[in-house]
Amino acid sequence: MADPQWFQPERPGPHKNRSADANKILGCRIIATGNSVDAVWTQLLGRQYTRPYIRLFHDAVNTACGGATTEVGPFYCPGDQTAYFDTDFFQVLVDQFGSSGGPLAQEYVVAHEFGHHVQDLLGDIGLAQQGAQGALGNGVRTELQADCYAGVWAHYASTAKQQSTGVSYLKPLTDKDIQDALSAANSVGDDWIQKRSTGLVTPDSFTHGTSEQRQHWFTVGYQTGDPKRCDTYDATDLDNG
Repeated sequence: MADPQWFQPERPGPHKNRSADANKILGCRIIATGNSVDAVWTQLLGRQYTRPYIRLFHDAVNTACGGATTEVGPFYCPGDQTAYFDTDFFQVLVDQFGSSGGPLAQEYVVAHEFGHHVQDLLGDIGLAQQGAQGALGNGVRTELQADCYAGVWAHYASTAKQQSTGVSYLKPLTDKDIQDALSAANSVGDDWIQKRSTGLVTPDSFTHGTSEQRQHWFTVGYQTGDPKRCDTYDATDLDNG
């Protein structure tokens, strides 16, 4: 296995944010999306926001949170403030989970993991391990808030501009783009995954929320652009909170 590379979005790297590369090379798209998400949250949080690291890997990786394999999927480790992406996952998302292969389906995943970094900066990510778990527990609520934060990014994505060029990171999003993101959110719902793997749905073992919930909270963030509307912890109804 080739040694994974570190990228700091604020520093030029081998995958410098060029739109042509981002359109053709998955690793470059991940980095470019990270830069876009950084720009949005810097606008929203100001100096409170610091950029996370991105690490691309294949098969397996060691982190400050322990070892992980591609089966884990993309994840954020607060111990080293790094978002980890096995680039093979994005094809798995299409082949095994039925997601759209559109660009915003992939970019939603990146924005979701950066949403966990925002939770880390705001002091909320530790809530995931507290209290009851399962369908109504804080673990699910933490994941749904990250979906909502991904929607907040999408709300501003076409207006966030690169400092070096003054050009926006993304073109205005189309309905098809949003459908791609919702397709990805649908494909990683606990109920959808459980049905495909075992034929049964067991809410007590939910960790991320249902497909409907994940799509709902992404939509809340996208339609409002307001992080305060992403308070899943106080929501009494996660389906329509």
